[in-house]
Order: sequence, then C-alpha cells, then structure tokens
Amino acid sequence: MTTAAVARHRVDVLLDDARFLARLADDVRRGLTSRPRRLPPKYFYDAAGSALFDRITRLDEYYLTRVEAGLLEAVAEEIVHRIGPRDLLELGPGSGDKARRFLDALPGQAVRYVPVDVGRDGLRAAIAALAADYPWLGIHAVVGDFERDLAGVPPPREPRLALFLGSTIGNLDPAPRRALLRKIRRRLGRHGRLLVGVDLVKDQRVLEAAYDDAAGVTAQFNRNILRVINRALDGDFEPEAFRHRAFYNPRARRIEMHLIAARRQRVHLRRLGLVLDFPAGEGIWTESSYKFTRESTAAMLAAAGLRLEAWYTDPGHRFGLALARR
Repeated sequence: MTTAAVARHRVDVLLDDARFLARLADDVRRGLTSRPRRLPPKYFYDAAGSALFDRITRLDEYYLTRVEAGLLEAVAEEIVHRIGPRDLLELGPGSGDKARRFLDALPGQAVRYVPVDVGRDGLRAAIAALAADYPWLGIHAVVGDFERDLAGVPPPREPRLALFLGSTIGNLDPAPRRALLRKIRRRLGRHGRLLVGVDLVKDQRVLEAAYDDAAGVTAQFNRNILRVINRALDGDFEPEAFRHRAFYNPRARRIEMHLIAARRQRVHLRRLGLVLDFPAGEGIWTESSYKFTRESTAAMLAAAGLRLEAWYTDPGHRFGLALARR
C-alpha cells in the first residue's frame, strides 16, 4: 500500500497498476475459458468507457441516473437529519456528485469523506473538486476494488453513512452481492447506516430500451471492454466483429448484456499465452443488472445481517433508495 497525504486529505493506494493488471489477467483467463464465457463489468471503465457511460446517462432511454438524482435531491437532507453522520463512506463514487447532496446538508461540520474506487486518476480529480468546494471536509480516499479491498477502509467515525448508489449492487450475482453487503455491514460501526440504490422491476420494454438505446451508445460501451483487454493483455479482439445484445430475463429479474460473435474468429491474448476460438453466434456475458422490489431488497439486506429502516421511491416507482442498519 502507498499513501499520499496533503493537509486533511489522504489517498491510500491499495490497488496499484501492477495489482490491477494481475487481477484483470486472472479474471479474463477464468472468465473467457469458462462456459458461458464471461467478463466482469468492472473493466468497462477505462477513460473511453467512462466517457461512453456518461453519454448513456444523458440518453432519453436511460432513466436510472435522472430518477436517482431526483430522489437524492428530495431525501438527502432528511437522511442527514435522521443519522447526523460524521463519516461518509462511498463505494464507486465516480465524480463525487452524489455525495454533494449530503455534504450540502452538512455545511461546515466536522465530516470525513471516504471514497473507494479503482480509478486512481478519476478519484483524485473527484476529491480535488470536492476539496475546493468544501474546504471544511476531511478526505481519506482509497484506491481499491470495493469487492476485494474493503478491509483497507479506515474504521468509522460514528455515526457512518455508507453510500452504494447507481444500482451498482445490481451488477452482482446473489452470492457475491451477499458477501459484499456483509463486508459493508462490518464497516458501518454500531450506529451506521447504508443507503443503497436499486433499480426496480418494471415494464420489460422500458428496461430493455435502457440497455439497448436507439443511438447505439450502449453497444459502443459494451464493445469497449474488448479494447480494454486488447490493450492490457496484447490481444487482437475485433470489437466491431461482435454485436451487442441486451435483454430482460424475467425469471432471474435481470437485464443481461452479451457480446455475440458475428462470424467465426480466433483471438490471441499474448500476455496470457491464450488462444480463443469463437464460432459465429457464441457470446461473452459482460453484465447483469438485477432489478428489485421493496420485498426483494429487504430480503437481500436481511441475508447480510441488515434491516431495512426506510424506503424511498419516485412517483413512478422506477427506482428505489433503501436505508438500512445493522
């Protein structure tokens, strides 16, 4: 681990470039030699992938970001008054804009912000902007994978409010989701709370349009993961030779995103010494996005030793925010 500190701001690097590359290599080898072939969606987000996702959030079809932002605007002050947090832990903060809703309700108070994200450059940019706008804010950032590196998060200053927003919880299958929520629970402290954002079950046409937009931006985003792998592992995937497929699986209550080989091809990943043959029509499963109800959210939390304390949703019941405690 390396640490950089300036005044009240500290950055702990638990996942440096070498460790990130080693983990990516392990995940890619395991995922692409399994059946069905899979890639973890965490690797979508290089600079190009992040820019494409930013475009997705502004598409008419992609309601999630807009609806969650409106909910946070409506309930952040109430949540702050309910908890009185001295510590904000955020998993996958992106630009840090969501945390601002809570910081605006805590002007000038002694609060520490603890963001955890894999992207070192993006994380540094986010905390620099927050430090400029909230000079009273202490920051202890952690560069790491929140599924693997939560043990490196500093102990809470009670009470702690943990934020896990953007429906990111929906990208995890049930077993790893339960494991992560248990890790978060252990880092809440006695009086802490978790606020988690969940996308809700709704009309299949609305769900599928959000992941297969008319402009094809999500298709570009999906294919970009192959460019990430090419660059990291000296590969020769042809991203445009794969077509984007997204559909809702009603039995599993999840959107599935796949890349489907449009023609037979052989792919070399030279840093892994791996040769992969794709017959036409074979897919790579790149993302799941599970959808929830209030009842399934409460059950998910209970399985990890958490209790649903408050539930917030928009008038159209498209998106939910669940406030939970130990």
